[in-house]
Amino acid sequence: LKFYVFLLPAMSEDVDGIIDKLLAVRGCKPGKTVQLPEADIKALCVQAKPIFLSQSSLLEIDAPVKIFGDIHGQYHDLLRLFECGGFPP
Repeated sequence: LKFYVFLLPAMSEDVDGIIDKLLAVRGCKPGKTVQLPEADIKALCVQAKPIFLSQSSLLEIDAPVKIFGDIHGQYHDLLRLFECGGFPP
């Protein structure tokens, strides 16, 4: 599985900062909030949409594979899964 990130030049610099903010709560108690401006969230969504649309919904992958369940929007659970299985590149 390959991820290609196509970001506008101004946005690409901000993405690292946003990721740093999101990962700053690692090790904190569940429920710790991350404050992101609405404009940043909208910009990320606009940038992510074409990437998701360009990806196939069927992935052919080789074993071994780690499969995790649905996190139901719990950000702390997502961080725990990344800690266990590894963070994306």
